[in-house]
Amino acid sequence: MAQALSSRGLDVVTFDFLYAHAGRRLPDKNDTLEATWRALIGAVRARADVAHARLFLGGKSMGGRIATQVAARGNVGDIAGLALMSYPLHPPGKPERLRTAHLPRVHAPMLFVQGSRDPFGTPDELSSVVGSLGPNAHLFVVKGGDHSLSVRGQPPDETMATVVDEVARFCA
Repeated sequence: MAQALSSRGLDVVTFDFLYAHAGRRLPDKNDTLEATWRALIGAVRARADVAHARLFLGGKSMGGRIATQVAARGNVGDIAGLALMSYPLHPPGKPERLRTAHLPRVHAPMLFVQGSRDPFGTPDELSSVVGSLGPNAHLFVVKGGDHSLSVRGQPPDETMATVVDEVARFCA
């Protein structure tokens, strides 16, 4: 995704959360995950060549959810938008455990890219949440996509190109 977006002229910075960098499977506590995002934002904004550029946050699954939490808490400067791939609306099979309470406090535009077969939240489940967030929240559905946005019978590059097109439009 990062390489494909870079090929469209977007500057992209990637990172690993500390637990992943250390080779652990169990994610860090929420505060540590958010602190990692904040440290990255601070490091990017400290670079003279991008200090005044529009900054978009993005991520897949938990990375995107943590990005929204950081944006909701504020104190990270202006965020131009958030591109969220496979937002984990709820744990699989537990639709009553929504991860949405913070989303109304995100003031930046949000693009939710969701597979129609995502067990962490179908587009039908997510559409009412996105609708409640107002005109700055948008849902793009990958028909047949799972949580990895993979579509059975479709080459991954084709699916990726569709998603990259939508994210690039959003960031334009």
